[in-house]
Amino acid sequence: MSVDSAPSAATAGATTSASASAAPPPHSEHPNQFALLKQRRFAPFFWTQFSGAANDNLFKFAFTVMVTYQLSVSWLPPALAGLAIGALFILPFLLFSATSGQLTDKFEKTRVIRFVKNLEIAIMGVAAFGFLASDVNLQAVILLACTFLMGLHSTLFGPVKFAYLPQALNERELTGGNGMVEMGTFVAILMGNVVGGLIVAIPGVGPHYVALACVLVALTGRVAAQFIPLAPATDPGLKINWNPFTETVRNLKLAHDNIVVFRSMLGISWMWFFGAVFLSQFPSFAKEVLHGNEQVASLLLVVFSIGIATGSLLCEVLSRRHVEIGLVPLGAIGMSVFAVDLYFSSRGLPPAEVMNAAAFLAQPVHWRVMADLALLSLFAGLYSVPMYALIQLRSQTTHRARIIAANNILNALFMIVSAMLAGALLKADFSIPQIFLFVGLANAVVAFYIFMLVPEYLIRFVALMASRCVYRFKVRGDEYIPTQGAAVLACNHVSFVDAVLLMAASPRPIYFVMDHRIFKLPVLGWLFKLAKAIPVAPQKEDPAVYEAAFERAAQVLREGDLLAIFPEGGITKDGELQPFKAGILKILERVKADGVNAPVIPMALTNLWGSYFSRVEKGNAMVRPFRRGLFSRVGLNVGAPMQAADVQPEVLRERVAILLVT
Repeated sequence: MSVDSAPSAATAGATTSASASAAPPPHSEHPNQFALLKQRRFAPFFWTQFSGAANDNLFKFAFTVMVTYQLSVSWLPPALAGLAIGALFILPFLLFSATSGQLTDKFEKTRVIRFVKNLEIAIMGVAAFGFLASDVNLQAVILLACTFLMGLHSTLFGPVKFAYLPQALNERELTGGNGMVEMGTFVAILMGNVVGGLIVAIPGVGPHYVALACVLVALTGRVAAQFIPLAPATDPGLKINWNPFTETVRNLKLAHDNIVVFRSMLGISWMWFFGAVFLSQFPSFAKEVLHGNEQVASLLLVVFSIGIATGSLLCEVLSRRHVEIGLVPLGAIGMSVFAVDLYFSSRGLPPAEVMNAAAFLAQPVHWRVMADLALLSLFAGLYSVPMYALIQLRSQTTHRARIIAANNILNALFMIVSAMLAGALLKADFSIPQIFLFVGLANAVVAFYIFMLVPEYLIRFVALMASRCVYRFKVRGDEYIPTQGAAVLACNHVSFVDAVLLMAASPRPIYFVMDHRIFKLPVLGWLFKLAKAIPVAPQKEDPAVYEAAFERAAQVLREGDLLAIFPEGGITKDGELQPFKAGILKILERVKADGVNAPVIPMALTNLWGSYFSRVEKGNAMVRPFRRGLFSRVGLNVGAPMQAADVQPEVLRERVAILLVT
């Protein structure tokens, strides 16, 4: 899986005609992610990375086909050519990622991108000479060297690719932007492989056309890069550590300081492990299991690429334009289910003559195989895009590129391990479908482990399912929920799932202050403990729990996080808004002494009264399931923030009451 993902290395000599900034407006609104292609802050960047990914794969695949079918090089037999080319391409990720991340943080990112594109033109110029050379040994040496250099090119582009997006897009655009980049990358990979394979096979002049195509694509990328707006350096005073080993360790330790970011990095690297197993086995799977020729192997790549691209684009729709990590468990479930089903759909195929793509598709028994592969890759797209967006959003701004570079190193290592493991299983007489089964089951285990270590993923998944599958949940005014900094969310209390719906509405984790008795409920209690909700009891009932709750709530605000409270003090028993208690004032007063002036965001949940989780049944809840049917409409109206100094229980209640009828 070669992706044009890397940062850049030096900005010396890079000229710029762009004075515009890549910084996004605070809440720019577009109908969907495709509208970003009309924006200067995104479109030139998109086509720059698209051309780089296409050129990587056009060059590599054409070279692989040449070595396999056209060149006779004694020291590079066809059986080892693919392995050698892949290893040379991935080696720079291990050697230079740490340095490239530092360079991206230190220098202005657009100049870094242009430097990388200049480097690509130079590399493709040398590669063109290699394709045109008459001596086959010289050809092989030059093109192997260019394979390593194109790996370096991608290594340099990776951190700047993902570090640029958070500077150019706001939080509401970040998932869509990442989805577009992921989609573009896999479409470019597909196009590069197809075009490279077709033109290199043209008798007599194929290598000449490949040489021309590689140079033209590199030039196209450089032209697009010239229109990318400036993206300022995030750590211009950084002193470069040129030792890749010590810098890699330092970056991994830095990422580990934010445990959610670090474990998300591991989750992304696992996805690359998972995907590499399938991509590496497609040729053998097509030949030995599906009884297909090269066309069938290419068809598998096409289906896989389209699936990834579709899943990546669906992320914005399903996330409602926020960074929705609740999609990650959904993606992991789909990856495992369809990887396992791919084993069952392919293990018993009857012997047959070698088929081309048309003959293969003409047999209905193969449709299930194709559906499994398409859905497996679609869910992989749902899995990876939110994780990338989360890392971009939550990494320390000054170190973002270095953390992404460390992730690229982990990705490379995981892909190497996947190749070694697949080879070991094949030597141990495992069939290819059995390897797919093994990886599918392992994915379930790894995903469960990650989600238990980082429960935020699982919590967001539950919230996602509740707001999409149980209710039709509509949020108005969600732009008032801050994407950074401390704030208090004050909402009416209608049902036992109010907190779950608030989780679904917020792009950030929320810490809830909740009645201690709710923690005794079988499922919801476990969920709220997992969410690190703060139990509170009446002062007369348990003074220690009461005092601990207020101190923990204050600490949440001191740490710059979101705190949610239900000022009524309990779930309404008649559907009416109850008087607000003064507990919110006590919390605000505690943090004011520490210099924290957290705004209060009034909220109102609507149309939840009468649902299964409300106390509509004579003061009892959860008595009659589906009493309002499935997918009943509920809503959340969010009001403009109130300054802490203006907050009084009566005034806050009035604001919430207005939102209830808005």
